[in-house]
Amino acid sequence: MTQPSIILGMSGGVDSSVAALLLTQQGYRVHGVTLQVWEHEDETVAASKRWQERGCCKVGLARHVAQHLKISHEVVDTRLPFREGVIDDFVDGYLHGTTPNPCIRCNERVKLKALYKLAKSRGIDYVATGHYARIVSGDAADGLARAADTKKDQSYFLYRLPAEWLPRLRFPLGEMHKSEVWPLAESLGLPTDELKESQEICFVSHGDYRSFLKTEAPEAQRPGPFVDDSGTVLGDHEGVAFYTPGQRRGLGVATGRRLYVQRVEPMTNTVVLGGEEALLRSECQVADLNLFDRSLSTQPIEAEVKVRYATPAARATITPQPNGTLFVRFHAPQRALSPGQSAVFYRADHVLGGGIIQ
Repeated sequence: MTQPSIILGMSGGVDSSVAALLLTQQGYRVHGVTLQVWEHEDETVAASKRWQERGCCKVGLARHVAQHLKISHEVVDTRLPFREGVIDDFVDGYLHGTTPNPCIRCNERVKLKALYKLAKSRGIDYVATGHYARIVSGDAADGLARAADTKKDQSYFLYRLPAEWLPRLRFPLGEMHKSEVWPLAESLGLPTDELKESQEICFVSHGDYRSFLKTEAPEAQRPGPFVDDSGTVLGDHEGVAFYTPGQRRGLGVATGRRLYVQRVEPMTNTVVLGGEEALLRSECQVADLNLFDRSLSTQPIEAEVKVRYATPAARATITPQPNGTLFVRFHAPQRALSPGQSAVFYRADHVLGGGIIQ
């Protein structure tokens, strides 16, 4: 019987490395691919650094794992589509007063897209990554679902994948818990004490997206007024791109009470502040949709809606609108709904689809 072939995205991290091990054990003919999305990794400099300081995709570790498992490995340059589809989108979103999610765009426009196209062009059967998510078989088609490890589940970042890709995708870690993954990583000779979980955007060092914006888009530094809901000027801001709904720190406004960013208004170069209670919203409009369940566009349904990765999903009624958007009414008010972030819809563990909050 012929071995099924599979392309695996290998960042050099723990999860994709363990995915490589599992796929070889499952009988796949694995071809590892490291997508270079950002800077070249200077291995002469990297040799003196700890692994987690060596850039986004740790080519040396990916290569080490491939050699250990005796699978092929290559580096593919995807810097241009990453620049156009992720970084430019990230900068443009903040300049226009929204809060983009670059990890979602990267999976949609770069990582999974590049791997899928590569597999198709080479006649390779499947595509895999180290994401914590599952592909489940349904009556009509395969679907995307939450991972077994709900604390690590990454289906939120994958909801924009085209439905036709799902039958060819494999997520080897989908049925595992992170506690099971670490020992397997150690068996591959990975420096697990150094490879900690990253919570940062890969192209933004130290989590400081504002410094990144100042470098990439100097025009973002456009001072204007902080105002309250009545229009009273409370102080001056640095530029609407540097503020997001719910933000409290770094405002530099003293009024005797805690103030939070309610919304940014790029047309008037204004940032509106208010109390925490004013951040609660019971509804939002969602556009730029990617739907796995087409009934979302034909009738009202009840589902769980996740409005940011770190926030639990909340019950809501989702109603299709004549203009092709969806109207979401939450059963309980939600804090700081942010235009530009994704709302992802779930029924039990199944991803129904999602879109961008307007």
